[in-house]
Amino acid sequence: MTSLTLSHLAWTPLGHGHCHHQFQLRDASLQVAAGEFVGLIGPNGSGKTSLLRCAYRFSRPEHGEVRLEHHDLWKQSSRWCAQRIAVVLQEFPDAFGLTVEEVVAMGRTPHKGLFDGDNEEDRRLVLQALASAGLEGFGDHAFATLSGGEKQRVILARALAQQPQLLILDEPTNHLDPRYQLQLLQLIKGLGIGTLASLHDLNLAAAFCDRLYVIEHGRIVASGTPKDVLTAELLREVFGVEALVDEHPLSGYPRITWITQP
Repeated sequence: MTSLTLSHLAWTPLGHGHCHHQFQLRDASLQVAAGEFVGLIGPNGSGKTSLLRCAYRFSRPEHGEVRLEHHDLWKQSSRWCAQRIAVVLQEFPDAFGLTVEEVVAMGRTPHKGLFDGDNEEDRRLVLQALASAGLEGFGDHAFATLSGGEKQRVILARALAQQPQLLILDEPTNHLDPRYQLQLLQLIKGLGIGTLASLHDLNLAAAFCDRLYVIEHGRIVASGTPKDVLTAELLREVFGVEALVDEHPLSGYPRITWITQP
């Protein structure tokens, strides 16, 4: 069953409106199946973030469709979408002195009425999300005092508390140490939730993604498994760099070694 489908989109990224810099998927489509971890890779400015904004209904495309389980997202309410799609962005929100548990509890908001308080089920789901993110015992800690990796896990726990069908992440490993990068992606991979993530580190994308889409100037130029997509030729053409691509001796995943020019 397909969780998310983006078909024949045309959109103008925020900040490009005055120069009419329109991106198009043209005859291509992007799909994320239930339980699948799909990576979106490409050079800076290629359209990854703006495409994700279309996927989670932040920016409306000028043409094309964004569907979740056959429902057109732009014909649904914001609450309907928030009950099904959770988003983790690069920037940490200003938590205004909230505790970790209070931040995670915000994920229950789409499932509650305007004046509803937290009930036992909300509390159970918040504690479950904290445990899933490896944050047991952190509930009463002030969010502002946490490390970058811990904050990112709190934001992921908040997303899990939404009980989403689809998880969308924009470069979730940015600014994290290698240890936290691996921990976070291992956690996401183990959730079994349909996931679409833009990733900057191609070796991490190769290790954790089931499929990849390569985007350049707003166009999908390649898609498939990491082994099919991450070739020296594609890296040269899309990223403009030479690389040696071989098989990691332990994992068997594609391994990329950048070749510096003399």
